[in-house]
Amino acid sequence: MVVAIDGPAGAGKSSVAARCAVALGFVYLNSGAIYRAVTWKALQQGLQDSDADEIAAVAQSLDIEYTGGRLLIDRRQRDQELHSAAVDQYVARHSAIAAVREMVNRRLHQIAEQSNVVVEGRDITTVVFPDADVKIYLDASVDTRAQRRWQQQEGDLSLQQIAERISSRDEADRKKTAGSLKQADDAIYLDTSHLTIDEVCDRVIATIQNTSKYRELQS
Repeated sequence: MVVAIDGPAGAGKSSVAARCAVALGFVYLNSGAIYRAVTWKALQQGLQDSDADEIAAVAQSLDIEYTGGRLLIDRRQRDQELHSAAVDQYVARHSAIAAVREMVNRRLHQIAEQSNVVVEGRDITTVVFPDADVKIYLDASVDTRAQRRWQQQEGDLSLQQIAERISSRDEADRKKTAGSLKQADDAIYLDTSHLTIDEVCDRVIATIQNTSKYRELQS
């Protein structure tokens, strides 16, 4: 079974998907973390707005392992590095490269063929898993998303700077020629601006459990 959760940066996709996967006994997949891994590795090699072929080569050679909802890069967890200000600045551009998207999508499908998954990320419901059994689109206001990121950050960016970066990221994601940010026609829309993470998870889990596909798995 594939549960796909989409939405803009800071809407709660990662937290909700991870918690729901644990509650349901599914595998949690975070496509955004893989894109961030590509950007982090590219920046380590001095590549920023370099030729797309160079970024794609980094993606193809990247040593990644996704097990138990944890992404290992070069056999190590790098959660803090993947959420640096530098990665935030370049990940939207790097993830728009077709060859990079193909690599990430191929890896996600390989895992989903073997397990029940809750997978989240940009264009998950529209491009990567258009036939997902359940599609959820999480949203929230820019102010709410900026507040969440500001509380989570390790750096010293101001709330206004974070809000500006989120707005810029949204704009870049909507204009992508591949993997643009948009809601699938058959996705369930959920505004999380005024909901706690527990409330969001309860609603998502209830939606999944009410499907015939989930009931088949339990029979």
